[in-house]
Amino acid sequence: MTKEINCIERNIGVRFDETANAVIVLWAPLAKEVKINIEELGLQISLTQDTFGYWRLTTDLLKPGQHYTFELTTADGVKNRPDPASLLQPEGVHGYSEAVNLKDYPFTDQDWKGIPLEEYIIYELHTGTFTSEGNFLGIEHKLDHLIALGITAIEIMPVATFPGQRNWGYDGVFPFAVQSSYGGPIALQNLVNVCHEKGLSVILDVVYNHFGPEGNYFGDFAPYFTDKYHTPWGSAINFDDAFSDGVRQFFIENVLFWFRDFHIDALRLDAVHAIKDLSTKHILKEIKENVNLLSAQTGRNYQLIVECDLNDPKFITAIDKAGYGMNAQWMDEFHHALRVASGQKREGYYKDFNGIEHLAKSYLDAYVYDGIFSAERQKTFGAKAADCSGQQFVVFSQNHDQVGNRMLGERTSQLLSLEMQKLMAGAVFISPFLPLLFMGEEWAETNPFLYFVNHSDDKLIKAVRKGRADEFKAFHFSGEAPDPQDPQTFLQSKLQWHLLEIPRHQQMLNYYQTLITLRKTNKVLRNLNRKQLKVSVYSSQNCLVLQRWQDQQQLFCVLNFSIEEQSIVLPVHHYPLSKIFDSSNQNWHEIPTSSVLLQAHETLIVQPESLLIYTNVHE
Repeated sequence: MTKEINCIERNIGVRFDETANAVIVLWAPLAKEVKINIEELGLQISLTQDTFGYWRLTTDLLKPGQHYTFELTTADGVKNRPDPASLLQPEGVHGYSEAVNLKDYPFTDQDWKGIPLEEYIIYELHTGTFTSEGNFLGIEHKLDHLIALGITAIEIMPVATFPGQRNWGYDGVFPFAVQSSYGGPIALQNLVNVCHEKGLSVILDVVYNHFGPEGNYFGDFAPYFTDKYHTPWGSAINFDDAFSDGVRQFFIENVLFWFRDFHIDALRLDAVHAIKDLSTKHILKEIKENVNLLSAQTGRNYQLIVECDLNDPKFITAIDKAGYGMNAQWMDEFHHALRVASGQKREGYYKDFNGIEHLAKSYLDAYVYDGIFSAERQKTFGAKAADCSGQQFVVFSQNHDQVGNRMLGERTSQLLSLEMQKLMAGAVFISPFLPLLFMGEEWAETNPFLYFVNHSDDKLIKAVRKGRADEFKAFHFSGEAPDPQDPQTFLQSKLQWHLLEIPRHQQMLNYYQTLITLRKTNKVLRNLNRKQLKVSVYSSQNCLVLQRWQDQQQLFCVLNFSIEEQSIVLPVHHYPLSKIFDSSNQNWHEIPTSSVLLQAHETLIVQPESLLIYTNVHE
């Protein structure tokens, strides 16, 4: 079946051809009859059964903006359902689908070739809480802020249609349908086009490991799920059982759809370790092969970034080297080690991390657990990633998971001192990996980022509340979690842009701008060669010295995670050294310069919770 379908020209759902005819393709292998209902016309048209369980129809009767559903006749009876490949659900997950012609949008980014992955400085944001408007237009209004900050790529949390008007994103049930309350598909196309005009790449977060619980009608159309495996969200999506060809085609098309029809530059694939597939060709590898074909056709490079907690370099190893070919992955272990180094308690999934020793290992080896014994898992875990480049790992001091999965959604600004916040940010940007910021981090936003939903089923709402309470038992949190269903939980999670008018928040913004400028302009920090790096650990002082180099220039980054002043003698012979960065500085309007030189064997005094950077190049 796969060979008979052109991976670039494939259509799924309702799409429009060059003559404005609606080309309708539905995969329903167990249906005896399929009809489309056009609401405005009060008209019902039968689809023709094709091979491999597909049903097809080309018609000039269905127009953009009109509403439709599919009527399925199966052994279980007759059911009327929205399109599983719908592009827009204006009345939510239970309502009709709306026909949209994606070719109508006049893109002006024909000359856009994208930003090389190694130059990504990523800003993760949630459309609903990033601005007061809570939509794509609101994001457009803030792009100049991100550009001034130094961001090169925005990462938009999932926009697939979810129940109600608010959701943190991972309960979507229509992978092709852009959430109506965010502005819908045309508004997203416009946002991407504007980003490209301003020189920003766009990453979109997508979820291929599960569907949300409400409005999930996939089982009515086809065997989209299998009981061979189970995930935290129930039965696994069927990537390798009977009828899996159609499921695989559905998700491959979804990947191509974002790149081809929305001009998205990169996808971040959520929790791929929860994708269960024992096929001879893993679905991720097949996705990559199809993306390569699309790239050859369009002349653009597309990036696939995965979240994966298996510590298996196979995911980010090239296909010709027996890997799946993903371009990069999120590095949660760097975050966990950094959190413990900063003083966070070793509980929950932080239990396996001891602080600066593991942070040093992550700087050197990317994975902390790379074939060593994990006490938390009670087994040897992971494999070495020695052949993977620095640009294949995304690191952060906070992200939507690490904030939103806390019971009270506290950001780092509510947990740690201002100086420690600056040190943690510095630890990310001096790494030989891709840095990511979570929205509002750059000005020390004080509002939480909580888990919020807008379900309509009372039993489901109660189940979500109970599930959240059970989840926090591992962290021994006391008190009661905010109600995810309460609109105030959502409103409390919105960014407070007015904080930028307050001096201490403006100071933090200036600090991040300076740090990012240094990252982008210093040739050592721009270089993501992991082999040009050494780390010295001062365990008793809770300090690290990170040494990096490029050509003749050396950098020595001293990180003091203790709450006391520390005395350090740098383990180097390249003296004298000039100080080019000091996080304890109080003025952040430009990269600080210093005429003070550090001489051989001179003791360096490092302020509590601070980062110092010295170089052997004197300017």
